Amino acid sequence: MENELLKIFDENGLVLGTATRAEAHRKGLWHETFHFWLVGCENGKRQIYFQIRSPHKKDFPNKLDITAAGHLLAHETVMDGIREVKEELGLDIPFGNLHPAGTIPNVTKMEGFIDREFCHVFFHHTTDILQEFQLQKEEVAGIVKADAEVFAAFCEGKVDAVRVKGYTIGEDGQQHLFEKNAKINDFAPHQPGYFKKVATAAQAL
Repeated sequence: MENELLKIFDENGLVLGTATRAEAHRKGLWHETFHFWLVGCENGKRQIYFQIRSPHKKDFPNKLDITAAGHLLAHETVMDGIREVKEELGLDIPFGNLHPAGTIPNVTKMEGFIDREFCHVFFHHTTDILQEFQLQKEEVAGIVKADAEVFAAFCEGKVDAVRVKGYTIGEDGQQHLFEKNAKINDFAPHQPGYFKKVATAAQAL
């Protein structure tokens, strides 16, 4: 995976060439990712879904993150990113059914790791399908949802936690109920502006 070739850009989106994923993250090179957000409705309130990253992930294990996401390889188009939804969630959703929310630059900096992404963000509205997921255990440990309005307030710093509920998949392969008040450290790191834009778009669908 670290040797996968990615298309590399300058800060204005001009293609510069290719680099491996490892090199892109080591040098902080701009590259493309595909972000899929699932939203639904419960008791008349908009819900937004998060995956729980696998404990075996190299980066940010056990953290709450985008419903499904992944890097676009050098030979792929944005439309090819829909494969992540099938791989991680087991859902067959045509690309044409997605609602585009634009491309959001997002930078995550840690020691020895600089992730500069042009995130192609898409939404899909659905009924409550918590039982229909077939999660890729190597990538995803569980799935939860939260009230989109509360999540927006959380992103704006108006509340310090957001209630998430759903399930995890145990070592026995069975679903186990999961519910907690998630704080900022429970989420994989993204720029505050990224989450704010996602929360606004989720409510506007």
